[in-house]
This record gives sequence, structure tokens and C-alpha cells, in this order.
Amino acid sequence: MAKQKTDPNYKIVAENRRARFDYAIEDDIECGIVLEGSEVKSLRGGGVNIADSYAAVENGELWLVNSYFPPYEQAKTFKHEERRRRKLLVSRKEMSDLWNATQRKGLTLVPLVLYFNHKGIAKIKLGIAKGKKTHDKRETQAKRDWGRQKQRLLKETR
Repeated sequence: MAKQKTDPNYKIVAENRRARFDYAIEDDIECGIVLEGSEVKSLRGGGVNIADSYAAVENGELWLVNSYFPPYEQAKTFKHEERRRRKLLVSRKEMSDLWNATQRKGLTLVPLVLYFNHKGIAKIKLGIAKGKKTHDKRETQAKRDWGRQKQRLLKETR
């Protein structure tokens, strides 16, 4: 049986588009996320914000800090906190690599995308990043503008 090109389970819930502008992403890693029942329903509904959040390694565990999951209105008794710290799931080796990157090298763990994978399980992609300075951001903007201008010129000559 041929597999469909679009999987109905795969869905991007939240994306941190600002992260690629503010940080130079060196590597990325996929993590599982520990959620309560109403948080999963809230994810499916949308409105999640990971733009202001970051990940931190504390006491041998990886945590997602300051992410916003909107309240799920139909949950009456078992509601969740909107901005609670959520535990991220990675292997022990990946955990030690992330700890080395943040503590020794001074890098930052930035959430890039929160999504449901092909099995319907919530995952988050973390970027191991280094902060950009203002002149680096200007350089990136100038390259992007030049790329757009170049495409316009090529389109006009055809």
C-alpha cells in the first residue's frame, strides 16, 4: 500500500520564527514533552506561544520555561496552569551534550517548533544557539534584502 504524502497526524502547533533572527542556530534536537490531559487538548485547539520561552538544564533534567498553553475551556475540574514549567524528554547522552553546550560553551537552548509528529505525539524541536549581536542581525537582514532584490532582477530580465 502506498503511503500518503500528507499525513493527517502531522501538525505544526507553534513556531518561533523570531529565533532564527535573534540566534545563530548551530544544531537542533527533537524532544518529547510531558503534558497534562487538558494541555494536549489545548495544543490541538491552537493558540500556543513558545516565542518568549527557553529551555534549561537543571538538576539533571531538561525544562521548558515560560511557554504559554491557553486554558482549555471544556476542562472543568482538571485545568492546567498556562505558564508552568514543562519537563522535556531526552536521552541521557543528549542531556549531557546539552548541559555541556549551555554550561561550558555558553550556548542557549531555544525552542524552534512545537508539533505533533506522524504518530500524533507532541514533540518540540530545540535549537542549540548562540546569540547574535546587533551588527550580525543587520548583516542577516542585508543578505535577505539582497537575495530578494536579486530575484526581482532575474525575474525582470526574463
